[in-house]
Amino acid sequence: MRRIMLLLVLPLAACGDTARHTVEEGSGANPVLPEERREWFPTLNVAEAIGWPDGALPVAAEGLAVNAYAQGLDHPRWLYLLPNGDVLVAESNAPADSGVSSLKNWVAGLFKSKAGAGAESADRITLLRDGDGDGVAEQRHVLLDELHSPFGMALVGEWLYVANADALVRVPYRAGDTRIDSTPEVVTELPSEINHHWTKNVIASPDGGQLYVTVGSNSNVGENGLDKEEGRAAIWEVDVASGDKRLFATGLRNPNGMDWEPESGALWTVVNERDELGSDLVPDYATEVVDGAFYGWPYSYYGQHVDERVSPQNPELVATARVPDYALGPHTASLGLAFARSPALPERFQQGMFIGQHGSWNRKPHSGYRVVFVPFAEGRPAGDPVEVLGGFLDDQDRAQGRPVGVIQGADRSLLVADDVGNTIWRVSQAQ
Repeated sequence: MRRIMLLLVLPLAACGDTARHTVEEGSGANPVLPEERREWFPTLNVAEAIGWPDGALPVAAEGLAVNAYAQGLDHPRWLYLLPNGDVLVAESNAPADSGVSSLKNWVAGLFKSKAGAGAESADRITLLRDGDGDGVAEQRHVLLDELHSPFGMALVGEWLYVANADALVRVPYRAGDTRIDSTPEVVTELPSEINHHWTKNVIASPDGGQLYVTVGSNSNVGENGLDKEEGRAAIWEVDVASGDKRLFATGLRNPNGMDWEPESGALWTVVNERDELGSDLVPDYATEVVDGAFYGWPYSYYGQHVDERVSPQNPELVATARVPDYALGPHTASLGLAFARSPALPERFQQGMFIGQHGSWNRKPHSGYRVVFVPFAEGRPAGDPVEVLGGFLDDQDRAQGRPVGVIQGADRSLLVADDVGNTIWRVSQAQ
């Protein structure tokens, strides 16, 4: 049956839309937003996941070097640095109960599995330790397992918080722990019906009093029913002491990475925007997250660009939609976000944000599949994206790796989770 279905939809996949604009034109503070080209069936242009040949490495920008910090992981998605320098890795994939809401989504899922997204989730957090400081983690421990598609992590006091696909949970942690056997305590349930977007991230406020949790939408543009989107496409604020939560910002189709901008102290996030409007729309973006702000989804994009596919419309809400601060190119699947906080890398990478772009599955030609740096000045974006790490696609457009989470390690080198290469890459200043 699966083979028959694939034979029926392959001609549709071959008829996908081709971009008229470059990724660069769809990036920056004033991206090109061309005329919509609506698609009944999404463009399918999947980079087949093949992994890295022995000895192969991504390509670092001039002045930088790259090495494998840890290899042989199981779909590493997200990273977190503990105060003692240990690095936590969420080895995770979509939950088995994520659901399929339509033929279109079912077919898209088949093609995305070719890109490395269909494996069973390891459901664990692994601890990596580079005890001798040589840039390679020589110790590896399963810190916590039997989770439910874990993603974001945050340490507040003696509690380690984990954002599962269905709930924010916590476990006790003591500095130096390499194994936690405590049963996770539920802090608050999170929307999880269908889980079109399953990844949930969490970050603590600088004073540790609040947690901010991302929840992606349950659809592309509400086609599963707007009632299924209750509490989704949003960032929640959770009070650490009481567990009470409130919607902090809404209209964010699929927010993932979050970090605090060092100069202004503002919370920023990266967001995956909607599909099926052509290869040039809609750009993913990074934006400051303003308390109470609405960012458009599903009714509009980039401010008041109304999406007529959504019914019923909501013009009053659209009128309030905040324009995102910085476009990251259409369909780049920008996921990771980390602000530079150290002079360990060359000067041009010392003030700004690193973005992990997982890469497109529905754009011709491909976009993303790289880590970029967006320079900042006075707390705001101040230049074009610069590629920090590339070479994730081979000369046949196959995916050797796909970058996701990014952090700065204890030595302030850049660490990049690669969920197809099953590797954590370390980017440092070239010697």
